[in-house]
Amino acid sequence: MAGVLLALVALLVVCAGSIWLAVRITPVQTVTVAGQSMQVGAVQPGLSLSGPGELDLFGQAMPTEPHFQGPIRPRLRLSRITIDSQVDQIVRSEGHDTLELTVSRRLAGGWTRYCAWETVIAAGCTAVIVVAVAGVRRSSRRTLLKMLAVGVVTVVALDAVGIYLLASGTPRALQQVSSIDDLVGIAPFEPVPAAKGPDLSGVRVVVLGDSTAAGLGNRPVAHADALDKACGRSADAYAADLATANGWNVLNLACQGATMGNGILGVQIRGEQVAPPQLATAKRAAEAKAFIVSIGANDMNWSVLTGLCAAAPVCDDKASTAYFQELLGTFTQNYFDLLQQLAALPEHPAVLINDYFEPFGANTDCLKQDGLTTAKTAVLRSRLATLNSVLNQGAQTFHFVSVQPRFDGHELCTEQPFVQNTADQAPLHPTAAGELAIALADQRVLDSLPTPTPTPSPSGSAPASAPPSGSAPARASTSPAPAR
Repeated sequence: MAGVLLALVALLVVCAGSIWLAVRITPVQTVTVAGQSMQVGAVQPGLSLSGPGELDLFGQAMPTEPHFQGPIRPRLRLSRITIDSQVDQIVRSEGHDTLELTVSRRLAGGWTRYCAWETVIAAGCTAVIVVAVAGVRRSSRRTLLKMLAVGVVTVVALDAVGIYLLASGTPRALQQVSSIDDLVGIAPFEPVPAAKGPDLSGVRVVVLGDSTAAGLGNRPVAHADALDKACGRSADAYAADLATANGWNVLNLACQGATMGNGILGVQIRGEQVAPPQLATAKRAAEAKAFIVSIGANDMNWSVLTGLCAAAPVCDDKASTAYFQELLGTFTQNYFDLLQQLAALPEHPAVLINDYFEPFGANTDCLKQDGLTTAKTAVLRSRLATLNSVLNQGAQTFHFVSVQPRFDGHELCTEQPFVQNTADQAPLHPTAAGELAIALADQRVLDSLPTPTPTPSPSGSAPASAPPSGSAPARASTSPAPAR
């Protein structure tokens, strides 16, 4: 009797171990609908009997808004987004309600497939262990077959019962999900309409962003208006470099202090000046072939984090790390909204997402007087790399281009820094040379893009993309009016 009980306990241990291993190694299942591709898997089981699942959005793990019963809960990863005529056709042919139902069914189906594969893999793990044990014991073929049958049947039964008891409500919960917004519980921005005013004809490139794109701390633009001054727009901004080098009309809408909600997708107030949403003004430039975006530092309160880091004994304490992660989660959600709206632009311009440059080099001696040691700058570099990872993965998910400007050998504390130091007007922002380095990185990408086919023009008139004969080259425009 004792031998039977021991064998039963051993079998249960093997089955439990196989199920645990299967949950860890079962491949995620990909579901695709209406241009959205998501991968469905499971989070590692915990001790709680209910709670949220997990959404991996651009590399950031976020709890889902829906809660699930049981310790085995879904993990969903956004892997690809396409917004094009094919998706529009799906929406028009199936209708919005039908599309939402399709999304929920696909997610529930993906979870069901994952559970089926997990059961198969658990059975396989058990079979491998049973064969190994039988080999050690030199069991006969008949005994081996009996052990295999008992082991596989037992693990499949246990797994089925476990899924029923611990995760049977998951498909029903997933059937309530019709979009990414339902998963993370965010209130998305309304689609930004085009700002009022005439079309901005002749604009080749539009720049959206913050003080890095504005060129803060460098020479002001010529004939600057009140909004140019309030936004800190510079004649040395990388938008101006692109305009000068190519003879393009580059519309620079960047503004210092801009965030996703206050600046890009929403109104921004700078003193007495009110700037309309940058995307709204950009939509008036319907002929633009490319959009360049530099955003994220203000959403992450980067200047505040840097100041706290300089003043504190260490930079990676639990409080500041938690604060950074909270800001990063909110930014990731809002960034997803921006990418969706850029992907939905009717003319489908190329979209470049600029990562942030690395301001700190190996030598940090010149920063010690400001409280920034080598250890502290390492923490700041790590956080900046995390932000850049979100920017990069978001761009890849939407088939945009991620651009990484390189300041190698020209960081702070070098002989020819591309970064303004702490005594300059805009500390840690690019100098004129740094803006040029960003422009060169963008230029390499723009040069690799397919050359657009010129729009046929009426007889006797110049092509729309070319300046009239004898006119001066186009320059960067910093206000919502075409450059002359």
